[in-house]
Amino acid sequence: MNDRCFVEQAATSDILLRVTNVCSVCYASLKEGAKIYYDMHSYRYVCESCKEKLSEHMNEECEIEKNEAGLF
Repeated sequence: MNDRCFVEQAATSDILLRVTNVCSVCYASLKEGAKIYYDMHSYRYVCESCKEKLSEHMNEECEIEKNEAGLF
C-alpha cells in the first residue's frame, strides 16, 4: 500500500460544508467525525474504502498504474 499518498483527517463540519460531503470516487456520503483521506496526487477527498483500493494501484509517485474500470 502507498499510504504516504494520502493525508488522514476527521471529517469536520467545515470540510463537509466547504469542500465536499461525498467521496469523490464512489460518491458515498461522508459523515462528520468519520475518517476521510485527502488524495495528494489528485487533490480530492475519498472514503477509507476507496483510499485502500486506490493505494493498491499506485506507484511510488502516487500515480495510478493500472485501472480496472474504464471505457477503453
